[in-house]
Amino acid sequence: MISDPLVLFIAMVIILFSFLLSGLWIGFSLFATGALTMLLYNFSLPPTISIWSKIGGLIANSSWNSLDSWSLVALPLFIFMGEILYHTDISSKLFNGLLPWFSKVPGRLLHINVVACSLFAAVSGSSAATTATVGKITLNELQKRGYSKSLSVGSLAGAGTLGFLIPPSLIMIIYGVMSNVSIGKLFIAGIIPGLMLGFLYSSYIAVSAILKPDIVPDSEEKSYSVKEKLKSIGNLAPVIILILFVLGSIYLGFATPTEAAALGVLGSLIIAALFRNLTLKNFTISLTSAIKTTAMISFIMMGAAFLSQVAGFTQISRSLSLYVAHSHLSPYALLAIVGFMYLLLGAILDGVSMVVMTTPIILPIMQQAGFEALWFGIFLVIMVELAQITPPVGFSLFVIEGISNEKVGNIIKYSFPFFMIMLFVVIILALFPQIVYFLPSHMIK
Repeated sequence: MISDPLVLFIAMVIILFSFLLSGLWIGFSLFATGALTMLLYNFSLPPTISIWSKIGGLIANSSWNSLDSWSLVALPLFIFMGEILYHTDISSKLFNGLLPWFSKVPGRLLHINVVACSLFAAVSGSSAATTATVGKITLNELQKRGYSKSLSVGSLAGAGTLGFLIPPSLIMIIYGVMSNVSIGKLFIAGIIPGLMLGFLYSSYIAVSAILKPDIVPDSEEKSYSVKEKLKSIGNLAPVIILILFVLGSIYLGFATPTEAAALGVLGSLIIAALFRNLTLKNFTISLTSAIKTTAMISFIMMGAAFLSQVAGFTQISRSLSLYVAHSHLSPYALLAIVGFMYLLLGAILDGVSMVVMTTPIILPIMQQAGFEALWFGIFLVIMVELAQITPPVGFSLFVIEGISNEKVGNIIKYSFPFFMIMLFVVIILALFPQIVYFLPSHMIK
């Protein structure tokens, strides 16, 4: 039996790696790791309660709480919207419409993941929904056209996490409530870092295309006249109108994100009907695929929630936080340790749990070291984004595996450059904190 939480954390990571490498389903791996960690932990229970009943109670409680949310209804609806756009060939029309406008940009349609994820993140506010929906539309289409698989998958993994920085952001709302920081200021403070990430993602794609021209198919290397570009708007207009309609319904106050997701499904069905691509077969395939993807994501969410509860129950997350608190390091050394701690926590906790469990302990320490709560909020959000693609259990990695049938090891390799870009942005924000304060100081008095 293990009583030291830090030793238990190491054991938990080793067990999880073992299960994942064995090929066991991700959801099962998370549940099994949590159960074995509970069995290894040295704690006393009343004689009337067995360890198995305690584990069963935690599984039931965490599974219910992880999915018992009205806002989560938006997830299957947005996924269904993406499936309709994909299976009715509207996504192909969207790509054909975008191609003339990206024809002179190095990397051409490889930039679409960055653009689409940025737009969709503003609609859904969910990293999982953004990654799953955009990936369903873009990955197969890019592969079919002959684009680089590594950049297609890697850019989706990186850009899919933008849902945490672009409003509406659940993570920012939770942090703002816990830290007494204005949620409006947090939203505005995240704009420039979000744009920086998107710009650097696209810059990396462009530089890669210049250095390795074969990542872009030769078949799409042609010039387009102004007339052809204007004609292509006919393919773009319906989807752009749909996005603006969904976005507008949220930001003008006509609908909640969940209601907007339902409107998005209705709009995608109308567009498919107008393009005469809506058949009973396409509708059935779209619905079946949406159910499968939603079930896959939900199962992973349940497993991650259980592992999060186990980490809290066995004092792992608290011990890591207290270890940082008692280290007495210089401000930037402390920041590096805290950043590394969040990467470790990202292996066992979901983003919400990371914020809820660590903010009350870590924030006062960071404020004493000279870091303001507003700046630390943006830092924390980006670290949660990093955790989404941090091996071995970055949530976005598993979502992409489910929709692409690509091995997790390959997805980790493909997403590594985008992981480093996020790390670079964190360093820049640490060296130049004025980037975070600029918009809030000029837009909110």
